[in-house]
Formats: sequence, structure tokens, C-alpha cells
Amino acid sequence: MRSSAIKRESFRAADYALFAALTLAVMLVCIGAGSVNVPLSQTAGVLWNALTGQPQPGGTAVPIILSARLPRVLCVALVGASLSIGGGAMQGLLKNPLADGTTLGVSGGASLGAVIAMTFGITIPGLPFAGTMAMAMLFAFLSLIIILSLAYRLDYSLSTNTIILLGVIYSMFVSSVVALLTTFAGERVRDITFWLMGSLAGSSYMNAAVLAGMALACGGVLLCRARELNAFAIGEDNARHVGVNVRRVKLTVLIAVAALIGVCVSVSGMIGFVGLVTPHMLRMVVGPNHKRLLPATMFGGACFLMLADLAARTILSPRELPIGVVTSFIGAIIFLSIFFRMRRGR
Repeated sequence: MRSSAIKRESFRAADYALFAALTLAVMLVCIGAGSVNVPLSQTAGVLWNALTGQPQPGGTAVPIILSARLPRVLCVALVGASLSIGGGAMQGLLKNPLADGTTLGVSGGASLGAVIAMTFGITIPGLPFAGTMAMAMLFAFLSLIIILSLAYRLDYSLSTNTIILLGVIYSMFVSSVVALLTTFAGERVRDITFWLMGSLAGSSYMNAAVLAGMALACGGVLLCRARELNAFAIGEDNARHVGVNVRRVKLTVLIAVAALIGVCVSVSGMIGFVGLVTPHMLRMVVGPNHKRLLPATMFGGACFLMLADLAARTILSPRELPIGVVTSFIGAIIFLSIFFRMRRGR
């Protein structure tokens, strides 16, 4: 009886299979749908032939799927999974359902670093997007250090409300600096503006490989900290009493989340509210246990962002909306609902 209860606390193989099947189904739909719709059976056939090395049929569907939509949908799914598991970990660490990379200012800091790289042409030889990625990660870490340092000076206990308030203020400051930088961007202003609203148009398999590597590394770190995050739910003092190294766990989680956000922002631009919305929705489905919540948020975030990207591509087809506009519209509504539910709960 006890062993079965313990098994139910973790994400079982059957759960992984169910969520993976749902994610693959959503991915198949998003690859086939667009300004040129490709039937699901044909989409699946092209992907299967590509995986098995079989010859592809003629027509325009093959280049559309393999050269344009597949790398984009892969990047969208990986960004959604990374932002969602980062948001879920931050909410568990800070014990606040309103916490994520956007509200804490880390996403804003990463965007500032990326805009600096794009404005002044900072690159790494041989890797055209590595300069933007390195600057985004660097400024994500610096933003996190600044926010936590200010919170520590203002509130020795590092209250979550203090951290979130400083994060919002810092995001406003960063937005003004980014607006100032765009005035010096010259002919790059249009690209920077569209990128700041979030877009994965033109994503490549190289982008997908980098995102996958970071998701495996940092996502794996966060999954391994699920037990400690459960201990944080009952308070830091109680977590210390059960043997959790609070300082080390906090630092590990924050660094992993900052790295995930930095890489995602460098590839996709500013896509807000994914890390806020998905963990909140999945928490109502699988419960607050992080051993189940964090894996579920990865799959849920991938599905949510793929559907948002599909809406951005098709609502005004052949014109394309920035994906950040779609997620912000949805996220703002859910953000308000969370806030009012918290007020009613008090």
C-alpha cells in the first residue's frame, strides 16, 4: 500500500507516454497546418520517410514541412517546455503562483543583453547567433543577481512579494533601456522590434539542437530538485530541518532557470507568461507535487506554445502575428484570474 502511494507521487512511465503522445499529436497538427495546409496523413508520411531514410514523394509539401515548419515547431516546443519548467520551479522555490521569468525581470534582462548584441553587432566567429545567446545568458544572470541583491538589502528574509515587486520594477527599467537602444539601432530597428514581440520565424535545426541541449541539461537539474522544491512548500525553516541545503538549492535552481531563459530569449525573443500560465493550469490537473508537476509542465508548455504559434501563423494568414502577442493576451487574462483568486483566498 505504501509503495503504491509512493509511485503515484512520481511521474510514471504511463504518464510520460500519455503526455508524450498528446505532445506529438499537437506537433503533427501544427506542422501540417498553416498558410498552406498539408493533410495529416501526408505530414506523417513525410516525417516517417525522413526518419527512416526512405525516398520522399514529389510536390511542394516536403520542403514546406522539412525546411520551414519542422525546425520552427521543434524550436517552439522546446522554448515552451523550457520556459514552463523554469516557471514551475520558480513558483515552487518562491512559493508564489505569480512568479516566473517575466515577473521576476530575468526575461527582461536577457532581452536587454540580446538587444545590445543585435544593436552593436556582437558575434562569435563561426557561430552567427552565439553572440546574442551569450549576451542574453550573461544579462539574465546579472539581472537575477541585481534583483536578489536589492531584495536582500530591502528585506533580509527575501520575501517573495519583495522579489516580485523588484522584478516588475526592474522589467520596467530594462524596457526603457531597450527603447533607448533601439534609437541607435539604425536599419536593425524593425528586426529588433519584431523580435522583442516574440517570433520563431526562420528557426533552424541548429537553434533546435542548442535549445534541446540546454533543456536536457538545465531541465534535468530542475527535475532532480523536485524533492527539495516540495520541501520548500512547507517553508524554508522546515526544509532545513529535513536536511535540505536551502542556499545551494536556491542557487542551483535560479542558475538553471536563468540559463534556460537566456537561451530561449536569444532564439525566440520575448515570449511572456508561458512560465506563469502553464504551471498554474497543470497544477490543477496533476497536483502541487513537483515530482509530477515539473514533467507535466514541460509537455504542457510545449503544447501551449505550439498552439499559440499556430494561432499566430493562421489567424491573419498570410500575415503573421508575433507569438508574444498571443501568449501575452492569454497570459494577462489568466494572470488576473490568479490574482483575484489569491485575494479571495485571503
